[in-house]
Amino acid sequence: MKAQPSFPARVPGLAHVPGLALCAAVSAGALLLEHAERLTTGNAWLEALVIAIVLGALVRTFWTPPRYFESGIQCAAKTMLEIAVALMGATVSFGAMAAAGVPLLLSIVATVIGAIAASFLIGRVIGLPDKMALLVACGNGICGNSAIAAVAPVIDAECDDVATAIAFTAVLGIAVVIAMPFIATYLHLSAAAGGIMAGLTVYAVPQVLAAAGPMGTAAVQIGTLIKLVRVLMLGPIVAVLSLFMARRAAGTHPAATGRRVSLARLVPLFILAFLGLAALHSFGLLPEAVVAPAHNASGLLTVLSMAGLGLGVNLRDVTAAGPRVVFVVTVSLLLLGTTAFVMLHAIGLA
Repeated sequence: MKAQPSFPARVPGLAHVPGLALCAAVSAGALLLEHAERLTTGNAWLEALVIAIVLGALVRTFWTPPRYFESGIQCAAKTMLEIAVALMGATVSFGAMAAAGVPLLLSIVATVIGAIAASFLIGRVIGLPDKMALLVACGNGICGNSAIAAVAPVIDAECDDVATAIAFTAVLGIAVVIAMPFIATYLHLSAAAGGIMAGLTVYAVPQVLAAAGPMGTAAVQIGTLIKLVRVLMLGPIVAVLSLFMARRAAGTHPAATGRRVSLARLVPLFILAFLGLAALHSFGLLPEAVVAPAHNASGLLTVLSMAGLGLGVNLRDVTAAGPRVVFVVTVSLLLLGTTAFVMLHAIGLA
């Protein structure tokens, strides 16, 4: 007798419901734990954004959701994440970036390029293959999983290498998010400096919200802008790598043609939406009645997306990928953080 398809398969329009419901449950748990923190200690030492990542990762580590959960989890981790970031643009003003000036922008570019070069060299010295070292370097220097996913097809990376690089950057990225507010406090950084530090070291845009959130609104705003500058560098990096690989292929196989990189990959639409809303808000063209609802919606969707990101991380992958990758990612993160701190001193913000 032929097996009947599952409910999501019979109703394609509802395919995301199980995964989104799971993410919503994790998010609700995170919000309740944050509320409990406030009631018992007076402060939310770990905000719901961070708690959602941790809870999601713990769930995924001890229980693998059935396959029909995956589309909803991916929807939360990607689509809802992008919508949340785009909506957050309605609350951001470019005044913070303008006040920082050209030296900060140049410092961001130098930090990203230096981080990629240093991480790649460390990987090669420790014995990682070229492509694995490059995946880790780009993920570490730009934006974690998104950078790895964008770079992988350009350099023809193996699936195992991609999965390993993503697993480690995701797990260690969570550690950076949790540690960043405590590091900023220990180093006596101002809200602006703490936000810049988070923007320069944390992997993903929404994770900057979690890392900078405890430091205040100013930290979140400038941290997000700094992070977006890093994300925007993904386009030039991918383009350069594509040209390099095309040249190398042409050298090996003269008849080979170069790869093409689409504009959608170079500048994701959610970044354009974020920048567009931020520009409208910066020039006073966005009604104030829109700003508060956009802020609230962005916050809730971000918690939901962080739950989805956490549900994609199996903590056991740390032991499966090997000590060399652990070493490279950890040392690269330490170097990135140190470089960011030195840069803050160099431009007089620390």
